[in-house]
Amino acid sequence: MFPTLIGTVVIAGIVGVASERMGFTRNGYVQSIVICVGGAFVFYFVTLMFGLGFRAPGLNAILASVGALAIVPTHWRR
Repeated sequence: MFPTLIGTVVIAGIVGVASERMGFTRNGYVQSIVICVGGAFVFYFVTLMFGLGFRAPGLNAILASVGALAIVPTHWRR
């Protein structure tokens, strides 16, 4: 359980940095990493509690990070 949690954080951080480098978001590196890690944490705990998600934890982390990057910044932008 603990290695999966650490792997989720690492993958979410990589997705956050990659999204800034590729121009997918314009939030800033730290903000994108925080958004990705937050989304990955939420999805990780939902997976633990309810069993929702995909079989591979890495795929869960990637999809949750991208989903959080798509939802959070656009929700607050005008």
